[in-house]
Amino acid sequence: MTTPAPWTHHLPSGTDPDAVDLLARGTLPRAWVALWREDAERAALRDVDGTWLSRGDLLGRSEQTARRLAGAGLRRGDRVLLSGGPSADLVVAHVAALRLGLVVVPVNDAYTPRELQVLLEDSGARGAVLGSAPMREQAAAAGLPVVAGVDVDLPDGPEVRLDVAGPDDPALLPYTSGTTGRPKGALLTHANILASVEALLLAWRWSEDDRLVLALPLFHMHGLGVGVHGTLAAGASAVLLPRFDPEDVLTEAADATMFFGVPTMYSRLVEAPGAERLASLRLCVSGSAPLSATLHARIADRCGQRVLERYGMTETVMLVSNPYDGERRPGTVGIPLPGVELRLAPGTSEIEVRGPNVFGGYDARPEANATSFTPDGWFRTGDVGAVDDAGHVAIVGRAKELIISGGYNVYPREIEDLIRAQPGVRDVAVVGTPSEEWGEVVTAVVEAPPDVDADAVVAAVAADLVAYKRPRLVRRVDALPRNAMGKVVRAAIDTTG
Repeated sequence: MTTPAPWTHHLPSGTDPDAVDLLARGTLPRAWVALWREDAERAALRDVDGTWLSRGDLLGRSEQTARRLAGAGLRRGDRVLLSGGPSADLVVAHVAALRLGLVVVPVNDAYTPRELQVLLEDSGARGAVLGSAPMREQAAAAGLPVVAGVDVDLPDGPEVRLDVAGPDDPALLPYTSGTTGRPKGALLTHANILASVEALLLAWRWSEDDRLVLALPLFHMHGLGVGVHGTLAAGASAVLLPRFDPEDVLTEAADATMFFGVPTMYSRLVEAPGAERLASLRLCVSGSAPLSATLHARIADRCGQRVLERYGMTETVMLVSNPYDGERRPGTVGIPLPGVELRLAPGTSEIEVRGPNVFGGYDARPEANATSFTPDGWFRTGDVGAVDDAGHVAIVGRAKELIISGGYNVYPREIEDLIRAQPGVRDVAVVGTPSEEWGEVVTAVVEAPPDVDADAVVAAVAADLVAYKRPRLVRRVDALPRNAMGKVVRAAIDTTG
């Protein structure tokens, strides 16, 4: 008798596991278009100004935008940077790029010129759709042949074939960093992003009757790869908020069924007047950073809401989730999602995964790919895990020196290199200090003489870092702890002095 795969626990009652085909709809654009043509009048997306777009609006506007991009000279396989605050225009531009077969490079709209320049140089982009005028100026100066605002106000182009990209064609090139601090593009195919979304539709019972309150940034995999992609694939609707505000979220909860957030958001929601309104939602999901068992309990006590925690990565989209039906165990991220295989490496307990959602490798990074995959093809996540007797996965540490603050990934080396270059600094270590609100607070421990003002040193590099990367805690020390080889021992660093 064959033992059922752990992911079968996520399936709705009566679902035949052998009938599950995460790639049956081909690609996300094809799945979206089929739904839009089926019921064009159905509401799909509410813009930040309150205007609703129907499925037919998304169909027509994405076709027009795709023609404009094609008319400007972009062709299937070209890479295009996409950045801007949450808006229907941004969603339409993203959908249009995928329908045209372009590879979308999501970019944080708060990136500094230095950070944007790195992506411009590394991605090989031929175009950019950017909400920020300074970013557009920089992209144009870098020689990109196509630069537009998020409304893509370009001349209309001729008719062009859309939705021809196949499952194995590249779709997204989100950037992540390693401990070296050099950004790496994680090349995700259409099959990767479709498989992850289809698994979530099953596991979270996501349907066209759902309405999502979406207050996450749309350059992040949580907001874009889960929130936007999932909503459109389910045929559901989403309410875009320009930013996270507890009052706005609680107001919208009255007419919604779902909310996705990071622990920082839940920490603020549970303290807000009217927090009990979260109880009306059928599903609240937390991700991008660990949700403490204490905060999980506070939300349950105050709001009557058992938040569902899940785990994913830029390179894999979603991997693991607590079950929709059954126990949601605080302190764990749940059971592997449909299609996902997970194991712990002998000796290190590093989490290794494979499945149709897992990317094939970093773009033009053969050295990183050689170490990121096992000889038998499993992706090494860099996270250390444990699995309990019920098969629930817990993240117990990180093999890499990644800090997650407010749901954002922060990589120490990039910040350390900037601080190390400041006068008087002998060395520096950037680490995460545990925080119930932020998950972790970025902390800089500066090795320097007593007459060096460590706070001033860190302030001097702030302009080169997006806000979430800037150290919130700063400490000066005479010497960092080191091992016999002179390497800094991060685990021995005291951030409380």
